[in-house]
Amino acid sequence: MSTYPRGSREGVRAMPEAVKSRTRLTLNSDGEPHPMENALTVFTLVGGLLVFAIGFVVRLHVLGTVLGLVVFLVGLYAQMVSNTREQRVLIMAGIIGSFVGLGLSIAHGGFG
Repeated sequence: MSTYPRGSREGVRAMPEAVKSRTRLTLNSDGEPHPMENALTVFTLVGGLLVFAIGFVVRLHVLGTVLGLVVFLVGLYAQMVSNTREQRVLIMAGIIGSFVGLGLSIAHGGFG
């Protein structure tokens, strides 16, 4: 049992790893630059969101199918070579968006 009075700060130390200074949005959380992986991450995320939107337009089924397949495959490669957790989270969001958009485009006619 502690002999310190209740509310006393004696014996309490700050934990520097628990104190957050400022939140920054970065894909390089390991402190090293990864330009190719970051470019693949952004391409996958933006392409996945675009394919997801195109998948709802019936007339654009061919574009959605082709673009969805390309973004999906690039996203899988990007996932294999990614270095940080932030990259992987955004890559998976893009892969899922492209997969859903690809599925909708195939359901609307696919390549034909």
